[in-house]
Amino acid sequence: MIYVAGGTFNMGADDSDAYDSEKPVHSVTVSSFSIGKYEVTQKLWKAVMGTNPSYFKGDNLPVENVSWYQVQEFIRKLNAKTGKHYRLPTEAEWEFAARGGNRSRGYKYAGSNDIGTVAWYGSNSGDKTHPVGVKAPNELGIYDMSGNVWEWTSDIWCTDYKSPRTGSFRVFCGGGWYFSARYCRVSYRSYNTPDNYYAHLGFRLAQ
Repeated sequence: MIYVAGGTFNMGADDSDAYDSEKPVHSVTVSSFSIGKYEVTQKLWKAVMGTNPSYFKGDNLPVENVSWYQVQEFIRKLNAKTGKHYRLPTEAEWEFAARGGNRSRGYKYAGSNDIGTVAWYGSNSGDKTHPVGVKAPNELGIYDMSGNVWEWTSDIWCTDYKSPRTGSFRVFCGGGWYFSARYCRVSYRSYNTPDNYYAHLGFRLAQ
């Protein structure tokens, strides 16, 4: 886990790459928290759950093909085993960490404006996931917050930042191995129902 000192940042984007769901840019303050240095691996998932739902198999590959509900069950079991209080990050925590927290240099992707140095995405992944921590980290020393697999957050979806968070859709962020660079930007956000799972969708832990 990487400690992220609390701070205030501008969440969202309004440049030419931004979608309406990323608007308006607005100031958000987050308290200090910790977040996983890596996406949760299949090795950890198997140690807790005893199974491996992933499409691409490998201990050091990120676990994927896991629904939001399955992730909640994993967290319950992990907390019971460790006596700790792991959880999913909020969307604001996730974006703040991806941007580099208080050390942010304002990059478009998590750690660089050159996506190839920090992310496995549609143009370089070979249509598969890759072991966590291979690409360069961001300003906080966190890996793969752009690309490899999308990451579930705890938050309910809102169509833009002026709209209320209602319904059951859950937000995920970061882009993945199958997607273009535009979807791997730190401000981009997407959503699905909490029972859905895909070979490009995983998560990382927060505390």
